[in-house]
Amino acid sequence: MSAALTFATARRVLGQVRGDPRTLALVIVLPCLLLWLVAWMFEGTDVLDQFGPLLLGLFPLIVMFLVTSVATLRERTSGTLERLMASPIGRGDLIGGYALGFGLLAVVQGLVLTGVAVGLLGMEVAGPLWVVMLVAVLDAVLGSTLGLAASALARTEFQAVQLMPLFVFPQLITCGLLMPRDQMPAVLEAVSRVLPLTYGVDALQRLAAGEGFADVRGDVLVIAGFIVAAVVVGATTLHRRTP
Repeated sequence: MSAALTFATARRVLGQVRGDPRTLALVIVLPCLLLWLVAWMFEGTDVLDQFGPLLLGLFPLIVMFLVTSVATLRERTSGTLERLMASPIGRGDLIGGYALGFGLLAVVQGLVLTGVAVGLLGMEVAGPLWVVMLVAVLDAVLGSTLGLAASALARTEFQAVQLMPLFVFPQLITCGLLMPRDQMPAVLEAVSRVLPLTYGVDALQRLAAGEGFADVRGDVLVIAGFIVAAVVVGATTLHRRTP
């Protein structure tokens, strides 16, 4: 891998996103708007304080999965990746650049959303705010890397959108958001252990209850491991001749 080629790819990705106001609105504005709607709906209650930290992890993951999978597939189908792979750039440089570019976008998204939730909407977090921001950013990066890996399974942008229910919805059902995981059927509880969103929700639930970084350190490491694994999968599906 070449650091120069990796950073050049990341700059190209960020340049494309910067020139697309609709994508920027989807990544930055939409999650903030959804969180504001929740705060407005339950104004005068403690719902935002209880569930706001969870939404800080869910919204970025879903949005970044969608944006990254569609954008990467567009590059595959347009022939851009094929032209790049015909150049001296390696698979590691290309995937690393995509992961870095979309990862930086995910970091901005997570920081802005957390700032809006706490600074503008008045969400109170019992645990350390910086840890909440860390988990929110990691969930956003996770969504981006999962989208990067998922793009290899689709042939059209519409198919990339169709993959979102396959990748995201089972995680939403089994992550412990709708029902405590220890009350689930044993099979579903076992499945939840191998899905990354489980650890993001677990960490955010603990932080909302007042626990600290030491209590969620294991969850943070697992999420980071899933991010690395998704990048590796994305690299192994990239060949000199793309579909």
